[in-house]
Amino acid sequence: MDRRKKYTQMVLKESLLSLLKEKPISNITIKEICEHADINRSTYYAHYSSQYDLLNTIEEEFINDLVNTLSQYNFSKEAESFQMTEKLFDNIAKNHEICQILLSENTDSHFHKKGMAIAQQFIFTNLNNENKLDQETYEYINLFLVSGTIHVIKQWLENGQNKTSRELAEVLHAFINRGLKSMI
Repeated sequence: MDRRKKYTQMVLKESLLSLLKEKPISNITIKEICEHADINRSTYYAHYSSQYDLLNTIEEEFINDLVNTLSQYNFSKEAESFQMTEKLFDNIAKNHEICQILLSENTDSHFHKKGMAIAQQFIFTNLNNENKLDQETYEYINLFLVSGTIHVIKQWLENGQNKTSRELAEVLHAFINRGLKSMI
């Protein structure tokens, strides 16, 4: 891709992210994105079909980066699972602004669902290796852990990352591996 196309796409992404700080995706028009980016509508449509298409592209880029990072670790190994959890928080901290926007109420729910699928794929797939739980119970526990983790991330970002990535990884890792009683 040539530099002009990369620049145009970058400016459009930045414009949408800026507008998402102020209002929901459903209230953002292509016209607003173009005005904010100082790009005409025909140029916009040469790259994206809608504001949702642009949002999806932003989400996919963020998720692909996250998957590439997490793919380097094996969660079934205790030491690597902690490193992976810490690396997850490092990655989120590094991209805190975009992550906070994507997790906000102003986007659609697709990012949350994608985040849950990734957590399920990389983190929680090995929790039921011994098949001690029936599938339905396992799925409820998985949903609880993933949803909780996403909300912890949202709160952490809203609090200005008041704990280090390592501290937060230690808290979540202890809770997931030893339960709440071990922490109180």
